[in-house]
Amino acid sequence: MSTQTVTIEKLGAQGDGIVHADGAPIYVPFTLPGETVAIVRVKNHGTLMSIATPSGDRQDPPCRHFGPDGMNGTCGGCSLQHMNDAAYRRFKRQLVIDALKSKGLTSDVADLVAAHPGERRRVVFAARRTEKDMLIGFNQAESHHIVAIEECPISSAGIMARLPAIKAIGAALANSAEAFRITVLETLSGLDLAVDGIKKLSDQQRRKAIETVLSLRGIARVSLNDEILVEPSKPIVDFGGVNVVPPPGSFTQATKPAEDAMAELVLAHVGKAKRIADLFAGAGTFSLRLARVGRVHAVESEDKPLAALDHAARNTQGLKPVSVEKRDLFRRPLMTSELKVYDAVVFDPPRAGAEFQCKELARSNVKKIVAVSCNPVTLARDLALLVEGGYRITGVTPIDQFLWTPHVEVVAALEK
Repeated sequence: MSTQTVTIEKLGAQGDGIVHADGAPIYVPFTLPGETVAIVRVKNHGTLMSIATPSGDRQDPPCRHFGPDGMNGTCGGCSLQHMNDAAYRRFKRQLVIDALKSKGLTSDVADLVAAHPGERRRVVFAARRTEKDMLIGFNQAESHHIVAIEECPISSAGIMARLPAIKAIGAALANSAEAFRITVLETLSGLDLAVDGIKKLSDQQRRKAIETVLSLRGIARVSLNDEILVEPSKPIVDFGGVNVVPPPGSFTQATKPAEDAMAELVLAHVGKAKRIADLFAGAGTFSLRLARVGRVHAVESEDKPLAALDHAARNTQGLKPVSVEKRDLFRRPLMTSELKVYDAVVFDPPRAGAEFQCKELARSNVKKIVAVSCNPVTLARDLALLVEGGYRITGVTPIDQFLWTPHVEVVAALEK
């Protein structure tokens, strides 16, 4: 361990400042390029102690839990609140440009579709019962320590207004001092809480928890380890005018504005396609919107989201036919011979991307492809496969929905 003064050279992909010393990089969170700072160094990690020369891109953090002047960073939910909006948006767009460039792709990248405070409808809280209280908050960066929060500028007003209710439900469920997670989704009919990490409840604990939930307003459903505990009303999300009841803990886009922006780009590129495949379809974020355009075949590896998608499609008027297929596209991608019936393909895989599926798509004659990704690095790899197979990238748009973090969504449109 040593204390030294350094000048930050650049930002890394995770948003940490980087400086080189002794031929190796040192990563310093909460710093910006050009800043001269004092750090305590432990191997390749630097802890910020003071700022001698601040960057013109530095701002005061909007949230008290981020730490004074962005130096203490007690809450691990955000990592870039110390960077002003213009610099932050340039940084996120550049992440996409750099990822594409690493694979030899030089397509134009549009300006970032910005995220704003108060838009997050899905938040994952860390929770733990103590001798005196019930902790609800976020884990400190690189730590299991839970920072109890009193405000959260990224989260929706509906979630923050019900923080006392979330805390009461956590207290009713906690049967040990072990930490657990509460995923909160704001739906049209109230909050949907998916709790995991708690061991099996006794019958008495279960009754107490149910009574607690029923005594509170604004709670649509509470599930424990994927099992519905109590459901005062069906939680409903709106996918382009189609109401869907997602299964407990099911994936949804973290903000509605980002979801709408992605869907708008997807629909614009698909155009008037008559046969569309939606791969890694989830509960129907894109499938149900696309079904207003053409026939959709939705492919997803998990039963419950697929059942929710199917139920919504069957009970909504004005949609073209929607077929569903349970299939692990990592192990068994749609083959080139299967793809020949589609005019357009949309895929939105997990962070690992869709390498094997893209190898099959590259050999196909599908006219239009839309790639949606939460990982620019794996997206660049997948796009390179498609370009090698004869596709042309016609548009790349980065979209922010995880405000003040290095995570960025991307929608890429391709044609053959």
